[in-house]
Amino acid sequence: MYIHNLDPILVQLGFFSLRWYSLAYIFGILFGWWYGRKIIYFLKNNYNSGVDKKDFDDLITYIIISIIIGGRLGYVLFYDFSYFLSNFFEVFKIWNGGMSFHGGLIGVIIGIIIFAKKKKIKAFLLLDIISVVAPIGLFFGRIANFVNSELYGKPTSFFLGVIFPKVDMTPRHPSQLYEAFLEGIILFSLLNLIIFLTKYRSGICSCLFLIFYGTFRIISELFREPDEHIGYIINNISMGSFLSFFMIISGIYLFLNLKKYESK
Repeated sequence: MYIHNLDPILVQLGFFSLRWYSLAYIFGILFGWWYGRKIIYFLKNNYNSGVDKKDFDDLITYIIISIIIGGRLGYVLFYDFSYFLSNFFEVFKIWNGGMSFHGGLIGVIIGIIIFAKKKKIKAFLLLDIISVVAPIGLFFGRIANFVNSELYGKPTSFFLGVIFPKVDMTPRHPSQLYEAFLEGIILFSLLNLIIFLTKYRSGICSCLFLIFYGTFRIISELFREPDEHIGYIINNISMGSFLSFFMIISGIYLFLNLKKYESK
């Protein structure tokens, strides 16, 4: 049984503190940017994809802004709307925590579509590249959640149980690590096999990202405590599972109708 004693702050210098969570975002974006350029090189050499590396570099700024705005608004709308309705200015205090993956995803999709129209690039091409590299950021993010003792799991007698003293002294599933494995390592491996070892078709990786991530998230939610201020919204269905279900449905719909959308 492991007792969690990790400090979420890596370096503390007076008023300045460097947190593992901040590093997770930084490393996720940097590694994603570097790996995305590798994918562009592969697609250009093998399929003449037409995406310029400079355009991709410019896209990163859109991605960062979209993640922050979408993630925060998603948390406000999906997880604590009544509180923020009464405390409007708290919406802007991102440093106090509160980001939603699903909101960030919606923000990124909108940001990419806007960028693609501006640059006259097929949106699905950019969405595919981001879908393949996104698990890198997801992996680092879930590891940071574990370090922060947040998004912890349900009580368990399983030998992998972890005691989070900041929460209580009950052994719990390290659900953050389960998610890092499923949403990070497994999802990354699957999407990379698809883009590198099968004939590339615009939109496939985007659809499969929605389907696979949604499935893995629902599985992970079985071991994770629901948000304390929300609980389960329907029977044993958490908000994360509820939103992930719509991800899966959206992914299946797009996959079945790709011919209609892949030219856009």
